Amino acid sequence: MPDMSASASMAMTHLVTLAKEIDEDKVTPGVLGFIVFAVMALAVWGLMKSMSRHMGRVDFKEAPDPAGTSGRDTAETGTPGRTSQA
Repeated sequence: MPDMSASASMAMTHLVTLAKEIDEDKVTPGVLGFIVFAVMALAVWGLMKSMSRHMGRVDFKEAPDPAGTSGRDTAETGTPGRTSQA
């Protein structure tokens, strides 16, 4: 029967030399990091597209005030058309 420990030690020798080539101080994100980044990028793209569509539906034109009062009167008293008397 062949000696299995010799082939196992030979395989370990090859793995150890491969492991020594890898810098122990270097950390890389790997495939999982790329997948997380890609999912986040797609989410941001979708949110930006949705926000752009919603902002396109907003009407920025203010309707004219039928009573002719200014917005300052409303802000001071809380009721349109009335001014505060000092």
